Amino acid sequence: MWSVVSYLSSSELVAGFQRACGLFPAPSATHVRIGPGSTKTHCLANGTSPTCQDGEHTENGRTCDVSGSYFQVRNWPLYFLFLVSANLGNEVFYISFLPFIHWNLDPFLCRRLVNMWAVVMYIGQVMKDKLKIPRPSSPPVVKLEQRIEFGMPSTHAMAATAIAFTLLLSAPERVKFQFEFGLVAAVVLSSLVSLSRLYTGMHSALDVICGTLISAFILVASYPHWDSLDFFQLNSPLSPAISLFLPLILCYKYPELDHYSATRADTTIILGASAGCSVGYWLNQRLGVTFEPSGPFPVTLPPMTPAIFILGALRFCVGLLILVLTRQVMKWIALWLLCSHYGVAVNDTNAHRRKEIEVPLKFLTYLAIGLVNSMVVCRVFTLVGLL
Repeated sequence: MWSVVSYLSSSELVAGFQRACGLFPAPSATHVRIGPGSTKTHCLANGTSPTCQDGEHTENGRTCDVSGSYFQVRNWPLYFLFLVSANLGNEVFYISFLPFIHWNLDPFLCRRLVNMWAVVMYIGQVMKDKLKIPRPSSPPVVKLEQRIEFGMPSTHAMAATAIAFTLLLSAPERVKFQFEFGLVAAVVLSSLVSLSRLYTGMHSALDVICGTLISAFILVASYPHWDSLDFFQLNSPLSPAISLFLPLILCYKYPELDHYSATRADTTIILGASAGCSVGYWLNQRLGVTFEPSGPFPVTLPPMTPAIFILGALRFCVGLLILVLTRQVMKWIALWLLCSHYGVAVNDTNAHRRKEIEVPLKFLTYLAIGLVNSMVVCRVFTLVGLL
């Protein structure tokens, strides 16, 4: 059993997967063209070069990874496929895809997705900082991303599994679609995101497998209670207080490390956004305007016409613009108030990493984004004729 665990957690297995997909380290010594008319020789026997910069291209097509090592891409379709797949687990995807579901499909589905996303990500982030298992080593692995947090489990794999299969399990009661097609799409999406973590050199196979299994266990254990949780979240007078204070307490009680890691900030962002959405959905229910499609359910989706596509694209662009503006304004206000209170400079990035500043700054900023997403954006759509 231990031999299997050791094999799955080995850096050599990750490196072998990269080579099979056409991603190779560059030769150990070579001539590198730094600029027009200049050529320098750098020995890369130790896998690094002090002059190598991220994304730099050499005269024979080699590229520099984030650790300073050169690598060669021999299969460009897979390179771009896995880079795009890896971004499906990043903040930019969450802050666009989840609101898109709310604005163009069904707030009910967005609520389910946000809830499971927050639970899964919090558990995964805490496990990383409790287990403290390092990421694959480079060399032999080529690293295409720079992350300073620990590796086990892969939260990309956890989030992709949770989002894909939460949507698959929740959608049948709301919209009519071919379940088999949805199942294939969920498997393909979660698999691509998981495999991208091997390709980018950020996780071992064991990290990815454990992340997928943990997420699957959470889904199976929580699925029978989703309807009860929905009812409590929308109708209980205790819902807003629990939605606000429980995530905030969890952020302040996040495991302490002997060095700075972005995991606490990332976790606070996720919990803040989910808290804002939860309070917003509760308020919508109280006001009697939930922006959900009218039944009886499941509803039949209209065919995709140019007019519907343009309307959806306009909603997405307008809504995303509102969220970006909300983020910038709220971040500036919260940062100014916190820095004034603690007597630090607004541009002091080291001070911003202190827990007493980082946690409320991230939480308040993304709490506002969650509230605006769930309450304000659709009302703006109504005012400008996009709903």
